[in-house]
Amino acid sequence: MASYTAFKTPILRNLAASRRQFATTAATRSTRARIPAALEERITQALDGMKQAGTFKTERVITTPQNSSIKVQNSTKPVLNFCANNYLGLADHPAVVQRASQFLDTWGNGLSSVRFICGTQKIHKDLEDQITKFYNQQESGDTILYASCFDANAGIFESLLTDQDAIISDSLNHASIIDGVRLCKAKRFRYANGDVEDLDRQLTLAAEAGCRVKMVATDGVFSMDGVIAPLKDICDVVEKHDAILFVDDAHATGFLGPTGRGSGEYWGVMDRIHLVNSTLGKALGGASGGYTVGDKLLVSILRNTSRPYLFSNTLAPSVVGAAEAAINLVDNPATRGPLLDQLWSNAQLFRTRMSEAGFVLAGEGHAIIPVMLGDARLASKMAEKMLERGIYVIGFSYPVVPKDKARIRVQLSAAHTTDQVNGAVDAFIEVGRELNII
Repeated sequence: MASYTAFKTPILRNLAASRRQFATTAATRSTRARIPAALEERITQALDGMKQAGTFKTERVITTPQNSSIKVQNSTKPVLNFCANNYLGLADHPAVVQRASQFLDTWGNGLSSVRFICGTQKIHKDLEDQITKFYNQQESGDTILYASCFDANAGIFESLLTDQDAIISDSLNHASIIDGVRLCKAKRFRYANGDVEDLDRQLTLAAEAGCRVKMVATDGVFSMDGVIAPLKDICDVVEKHDAILFVDDAHATGFLGPTGRGSGEYWGVMDRIHLVNSTLGKALGGASGGYTVGDKLLVSILRNTSRPYLFSNTLAPSVVGAAEAAINLVDNPATRGPLLDQLWSNAQLFRTRMSEAGFVLAGEGHAIIPVMLGDARLASKMAEKMLERGIYVIGFSYPVVPKDKARIRVQLSAAHTTDQVNGAVDAFIEVGRELNII
């Protein structure tokens, strides 16, 4: 005991001295680390430029659950939300919330681990199997879960392609695909948005460059435009060149196609797509989480080499439970039918009335309906005036969309009532006239 005390006393003395020194130093220095002047100047100029151009983004604070009608901080009345990815209205659906709560109580808050160490519970494998069956790939396919679809896109190309291969990407693909492509060593080719003739040319160039494996990457739906990719024609070209087709279906899963299987089902080519990445954070519950579904061999190499999968915590049990419940709702014709009917009825009503009023609209056949305005300041101003009338929409401008292509992206939901859709159109018409848009 004496030897232990003799050992401990110098340590405690040194610790006390260190604390006194830290307190003295902390009292005489700034309360934060100093930003280098050059960096501070550069960032300040960039932010000032965004504000002057009308592209600076602020975040409105919502004080209620996500729904078609929400409350916004500093606003006394509820507003109608027309800018969420909540296509089926499942973000606060009782069955989804209840299942999330059950999984939280039963399986805990989280795993504190990545999947391959000690982060895989039975519920994670069950959800992967459920998604695989959702795509009718239970015989030869598999699914791998990610923290988000962004992570899924970040991890797929680097794992599957080498410097001897080629990635041929649509020019308007989502930022997460672009970032994922940048991480891999494959030769890069780009084809004009939805242009299958240009895709054919780029695949030919890739072959002439000696590329062994050629992967075509496209969004299933281009979310800034509400345009559905021509997957049937793309499949024809991909097969002609013996290539692989990858589709990011984040803005299609759960509601596009007769049974909500996405853009592949919409075009009748589900069995011709090699890999689908999508999200659990939009139509399927609105929380977080993403996945890759495809051939077992491809998924197996992703489990072993995909960095976002290997180095990110596993999905929280509550998110898994919510996703399971959301997929069950889509799988069940009794619940799916009314949701899809309401969604597409709302979309048709909004597009028809807005077109008749004289607005320029982009896209076709989707619940995303962009109202094209061109000028970034005008888009921001219109969004502000719409909020004053109880309609929550957001102006999109550069760099989210090309310069001079600013817009208000309206997103319809099955949660919207017919009266709510008509109310939104009435507000658009009123503001559009006030701002001389129509």
